[in-house]
Amino acid sequence: MGHNPKLLARAFSPLPLGQIRPEGWLRNQLRIQADGLSGHLDAFWPDVAESGWIGGKAEGWERGPYWLDGVAPLAFLLDDEKLKEKVGRWADYILTHQHEDGWLGPVRDTAYGERYRAYDPWPVYVALKALIQYQEATGDDRVAPVMTRFFRRLDALLDAQPLFVWGKSRWADLVLSIHWLYEHTGEDWLLALADKAHRQGYDWRAHFADFQYREKLAREACNQTTHVVNNAMAVKQPGVWYRQSGDEGDRASVFQILEALDTYHGQATGVFTGDEHYAGKSPSQGTELCAVVEVLFSLEALVGILGEPALADRLERIAFNALPATFKPDMWAHQYDQQANQVVCRVAEDRVYTNNGPDANVFGLAPNYGCCTANMHQGWPKFAAHLWMASADGGLVAVAYAPCSVVPEGKGIRVTVETGYPFDDTVRISVQADRAADVPLRLRIPAWAEGAEVQVGDETPVSAQAGTFHRIDREWRGQTEICLRLPMHAQVERRYNHSVSIFRGPLVYALKVGEDWRLLKGEPPHGDWEVYPTTPWNYALQLDDANPEAAVTFEQGAVGDCPFSPGGAPVRATVKGRLLQGWGIAHNAAAPPPESPVRSDAPLEELTLIPYGCTNLRVTEFPVLGE
Repeated sequence: MGHNPKLLARAFSPLPLGQIRPEGWLRNQLRIQADGLSGHLDAFWPDVAESGWIGGKAEGWERGPYWLDGVAPLAFLLDDEKLKEKVGRWADYILTHQHEDGWLGPVRDTAYGERYRAYDPWPVYVALKALIQYQEATGDDRVAPVMTRFFRRLDALLDAQPLFVWGKSRWADLVLSIHWLYEHTGEDWLLALADKAHRQGYDWRAHFADFQYREKLAREACNQTTHVVNNAMAVKQPGVWYRQSGDEGDRASVFQILEALDTYHGQATGVFTGDEHYAGKSPSQGTELCAVVEVLFSLEALVGILGEPALADRLERIAFNALPATFKPDMWAHQYDQQANQVVCRVAEDRVYTNNGPDANVFGLAPNYGCCTANMHQGWPKFAAHLWMASADGGLVAVAYAPCSVVPEGKGIRVTVETGYPFDDTVRISVQADRAADVPLRLRIPAWAEGAEVQVGDETPVSAQAGTFHRIDREWRGQTEICLRLPMHAQVERRYNHSVSIFRGPLVYALKVGEDWRLLKGEPPHGDWEVYPTTPWNYALQLDDANPEAAVTFEQGAVGDCPFSPGGAPVRATVKGRLLQGWGIAHNAAAPPPESPVRSDAPLEELTLIPYGCTNLRVTEFPVLGE
């Protein structure tokens, strides 16, 4: 696909689906997902199995497209024939059932009033994302003409019915698809349509330029602009529009948005609270699963557009911590809300959440609300599909690290990544060239990786600057081995009430809490479970912020078939602490950590921490013992 000069070129371009193949633990993780809810919802959950998008009588709004948007990349990454057949059947139905006027998908029953207008473009945004991935994986030449007809219909519709509710808040997702089609066809009217969507859409840049929502919201203060999933999608809005506007203020706004969310609602995992709306910085507040997968997609889009390594650092932190932690390890159940300090998951009428219901943090099929059941599937597959990107000079860029193989079309090379990262610090990259190939490589060096080194073949290792892309220019011949070492040191971050969280590399570490799983309903493998602690959790830590490695020791193990589980955690950390008797449960959640420093006369104990993404119950923000 050539670049059209009326859009700013991306710094890096995502590789078409299928050119990256997951290997090692990442392939195992995607297989777990395919063998869990993702690969089976269409067999028994009516909102997918009988979706209005494929002619059924069930929900015909966002849920079917959400499922397809995640299962499409999952199918082609795994090269799973059964999943590819399912995706193909869905795509074929959508492509062959376009309305005569160009509309895609069901026309809604308007009996529910203004929020449910007959022609609602929002769910079509999601369907378009899925169809684009399908086209890139299969080359199906029906997709672009179908999109063109839909956009012609939408262009006329928006003159009579401007964007509203969800479509107004999430307009950047629409513009991504418009820009994709424009780069395929070069038709200028598409940029005019994108401009129309921009003018009708909510101005997230202005929202964050004068950010008013600086603490947990009362229920009556909540609205579309404070909704956590809208904000997760909004993270990318100024960056997406920057390609068309060329306004450096749009580029800068991306970082202003992230800073505001971190400052007032940020969590240790790199996400922000929202249960269902802005909920402040307490680690007992929740973050909706939909927000986790959507902010990952926002960051994936932004890394490509802006080329900033800090965005990829955050992408990894969320993907390796918040994403796996919100699923049962076998991925047959998920939470609606996860908490950084999550010491019990139970149905509770008295609860800490801003808006969400009594079952919001239990592990189940569709706790609280079914949107996350539909939307959770895109997290791991899209992360895998964005591990490497193409640079404008014909090179390849390592955006994030996980075991994979990459065969970029027309480059004449095959790149294989073998690693236990993020659990260990070494990434081995093999470049195989059947003939001489001049393909520059850029390797992301995370900001935390001070002292990083890159060794190419038998050459002397060279230093690589943290927080940059390290460039390797050479002509590749035969097989060349690259060893990238990213030193991981314990780091401490002060958080809510001067509590602390412990980091090492891209991973956040949390207290391993014993678990008692109690089935509420359903028949395993899918069902709803409460989880109760079987070991104490209310500890204050003994450590020195300035020298955390004196207090925290790490033990490395093998990366097994299910690393994101309490029993499969490949790394364990040991730290000392004392029980804090005054710190307990409030509103069926861990009370906010008491203001540090704290005192305790309880015996000093040796505590085990494991990566946050391996936990189901946990404490991530700890009070600190004083003198």
